[in-house]
Amino acid sequence: MIREYTLQGLTCANCAAKIERSVQGMSGVIAASLNLMTQNLHLEISEEVAHELHINIEKIVHRYEPEVIVLEKRKATRRDYSMQEVDASETLPREEAKDTENQAYSSQLTRLIAGSIIFVIGMVLEHGFQAEDWLLLLIFGGSYVLLGSSVLLRAWHNLGQGIIFDENFLMTVATIGAFVLRDYGEAAGVMLFYQTGEYFQNLAVSRSRKSIADLMDLRPDYANVLRGEDLIRVSPEMVEPGEIVVVKPGERIPLDGIVVEGESHLDTSALTGESMPRLVCVDATVLSGCINQEGVLSVRVTHVMEESTAAKIIDLVENAAARKAPTENFITSFARYYTPAVVALAALIILVPPLFFEGLWSEWSRRGLIFLVISCPCALVLSIPLSFFGGIGAASRRGILIKGSNYLEALNNLDTVVFDKTGTLTKGVFAVSEVHPAAGFTEDSLLKLAAHAESYSNHPIAASIRRMYGKTINQNNLSGYSEVAGQGVRVRLDGETILSGNKRLMEQNKIAIPQIEYLGTIVYVAVGSRYAGAIVIADELKEDSKRAITTLKELGVRQVIMLTGDNEAIAAEIAGNLSLDGYFADLLPQHKVAKVEELREAMTAKGRLLFVGDGINDAPVLAMADIGVAMGAFGSDAAIEAADIVLMTDEPFKIVEAMDLASFTRKIVYQNIVFALGVKAAFLVSGAMGLATMWEAVFADVGVALLAVLNATRVLKRGSA
Repeated sequence: MIREYTLQGLTCANCAAKIERSVQGMSGVIAASLNLMTQNLHLEISEEVAHELHINIEKIVHRYEPEVIVLEKRKATRRDYSMQEVDASETLPREEAKDTENQAYSSQLTRLIAGSIIFVIGMVLEHGFQAEDWLLLLIFGGSYVLLGSSVLLRAWHNLGQGIIFDENFLMTVATIGAFVLRDYGEAAGVMLFYQTGEYFQNLAVSRSRKSIADLMDLRPDYANVLRGEDLIRVSPEMVEPGEIVVVKPGERIPLDGIVVEGESHLDTSALTGESMPRLVCVDATVLSGCINQEGVLSVRVTHVMEESTAAKIIDLVENAAARKAPTENFITSFARYYTPAVVALAALIILVPPLFFEGLWSEWSRRGLIFLVISCPCALVLSIPLSFFGGIGAASRRGILIKGSNYLEALNNLDTVVFDKTGTLTKGVFAVSEVHPAAGFTEDSLLKLAAHAESYSNHPIAASIRRMYGKTINQNNLSGYSEVAGQGVRVRLDGETILSGNKRLMEQNKIAIPQIEYLGTIVYVAVGSRYAGAIVIADELKEDSKRAITTLKELGVRQVIMLTGDNEAIAAEIAGNLSLDGYFADLLPQHKVAKVEELREAMTAKGRLLFVGDGINDAPVLAMADIGVAMGAFGSDAAIEAADIVLMTDEPFKIVEAMDLASFTRKIVYQNIVFALGVKAAFLVSGAMGLATMWEAVFADVGVALLAVLNATRVLKRGSA
């Protein structure tokens, strides 16, 4: 079973890692993944623990973050009620959550300003008027309590829960130690610096979240559905396939469907990353999440809300963090052991010199406290997942949906790229180029047979035959329709069996066909056991196919291969035009799987194989490739479901853009790792040697985390480049 929760108000990266680890250790939990950026907790559980799961999750979350609200995410039921009647008790409304967050930031800023004013007064009295010690304790103590009360309370709460090694405990021990050493100004100043850094760090994370939330704000709030003669505004979840929704100018398309009335331009940028509006008219397919710019459209719904394009995109991007990159897993494990180890070293610094080398307790205690402040691993724990999530968000802005940061990182190690042909390297917009009826048949009669046989199919070849036929097809005369995977279709028309498909379909049914050498896809047609003729379908390359393959090779991809079910002659011509390293023709789905297995065996251990396809027959290969890429605009649902990356614009060059984002994301991740560890190592050594002050220690903790987070947000901006 899959369960999802929203942890409203979760901001601490270190706490998020601990919550994820604790939930993963619960009985009955098979897998757990917590995404700090979306605050989503994704769980795979066994059924026997489902009834008490929420209570146990709350206990774990409140152990580390008592103020966080735990909300279970549930899909709306299909009852016929209006949007205003939807039960909102399960989730916080978007605006209410935003107001709560704004109030928290406002309260934090108020305390920060008030504490700063009192701190400045204390500094003036200490250095300008040499005030008495008791007065300085009173003023700096007031500033300290105002600024650090939340830290002190959290540290006390965590101590009661047995949680010691977190930044609240470290800051509390260090600053109280400074008071004991009579460094009142330094204790209050350190808390001021710490809280200032925390405020700006949370602000940076909040803005990153907002950028991602804006990107994912595809889900429409309502749908205008036509029921009888009334136009009713309801929740999109309450609309069934077949119903008509009316979309006015400025509104989002609420659900996937087909235009039955009206004409307009759609802003598809949220889905595809393309800025050019798309013209739609009657019979055009429209996707949920697009914005209607001008005319009024009437749309017949084809998918329920949870199966719509907008819902799938939101789900893909929000749950991408469930598949973590190896670097993320390493950092989480590293932080788990790093902090206790550093705290143990701090204890040794405090105890060993005074006990064994006649060092001063006050001096070595100060060094140990400084060492404690530096040890928090927040810079790494927060910035690394943020970098990967930023890369996924940036890719989404360009119409590239990446289902996990592990796939984003794997794009840096591509060895072999394998393309399907039809709809991937070629447009898949087929047109009938030649009709060759057999004796006893005319072109019209052959087209009629083929059009009726292909009337249920959504394949581009079938659509091209129906367009060429150009007449109304009465499906009431059809029965027994079935698809033969990788071969074609079979149907009964007025009592006779019609076969329409490739050469293998004819051979399978022992129907003799003549040798035909035409450049294009050949559809053979038979009535019963009698050969009726052949129809030649032509396709053309996509404009960016050549550029994509050339650039892939320039980026270091060792070989680019094409797999196709088409014949040898067509495959050879396309391979030559695109300068491919190789191709394999006349392949059934199982043959494609076998070829990809062969190609994988020939690669190095570090190398990765990427496969790009769009059809139902590509789903097995997409699932077994190291990275499966599906064409999302016109690709089949099975292919999109099986893929690891979805290209919403069906452009092969998007793979190059995805590789660019993967490379940039990795660069940011490595920068943050080197920067954070390097600065901390320098300050840890300086602190142990007595060269670093408490102020510098706070910079090494909060300042480094803030700079690493700001560096990570550069990845998001890359998406709009």
